[in-house]
Amino acid sequence: MTDQTTTDKPFPWLVYGAELLGTALLLAFGLSAVILDFGQGSPVAKIIPDAGLRRLLTGFLFGTTGAMIALSPLGKESGAHINPVVSLSFYLMGKLPLRNVIGYVLAQLTGAVLGCLPLLAWGAIGRSIDFGATSPGAGYGPVWALAGEIVTTFALIVGLFFFIRHHRLRRFTPALFPFLYAIMVYLEAPISGTSTNPARSFGPAVISGQWYAWWVYWLGPLVGALLGVLLFRFTPLRKIEIEVAKIYHFEHDRYGIFRRVESVLENRRSD
Repeated sequence: MTDQTTTDKPFPWLVYGAELLGTALLLAFGLSAVILDFGQGSPVAKIIPDAGLRRLLTGFLFGTTGAMIALSPLGKESGAHINPVVSLSFYLMGKLPLRNVIGYVLAQLTGAVLGCLPLLAWGAIGRSIDFGATSPGAGYGPVWALAGEIVTTFALIVGLFFFIRHHRLRRFTPALFPFLYAIMVYLEAPISGTSTNPARSFGPAVISGQWYAWWVYWLGPLVGALLGVLLFRFTPLRKIEIEVAKIYHFEHDRYGIFRRVESVLENRRSD
């Protein structure tokens, strides 16, 4: 028996377009905050001389950017993953078909590059920190940076799933990101730069040519996300189910892709 749910759906171009634009905005505004707070010649360093306080502010602004995208019409269409490992984690939890994960990742990587192009307008201030490119911090090598990316991405996935698995908390999920990233960037950024997002590292690497230890920012988030998924699949936390692969606007599903996986599997079992 042929499963019509896999063949009759229109191509979700609005979903992928929203994800592309959302990722572009995340990098354009989020990395502008990084450049403004840490670029050489920026007045912010004189106003806020404490680097730790600037890291706290930068993480909060970066997380706030992600939260606003989740709340926006873009987030309504795509779910505002804006991070390849978030899409992969939803797939591993059985909430997003693999073909849609591929579409999401391609949209995210493309959006990351497009979103970094406006950063060139920062000129010398942006170039002084490679337009926000991530690399192991001074005194730390790739191994320490890898560990930092694993830990912070694990925290991201665990925090995200913890919120969206609880009906009373999930409407507050976007509010998690400003505070989570403020803490993570404050504590961990000196080690790896606190990427937690391969697209976030890919975009500035393309425009700056800074590829040192680039593999850390793929492998670390992937491992951290996998560990987070394992926690929710093979511990008592598995009792609380994720209903839909979205950060907010949980009921909106124009193309019917966010709840399809379980129904498809059930149809196959009945066949």
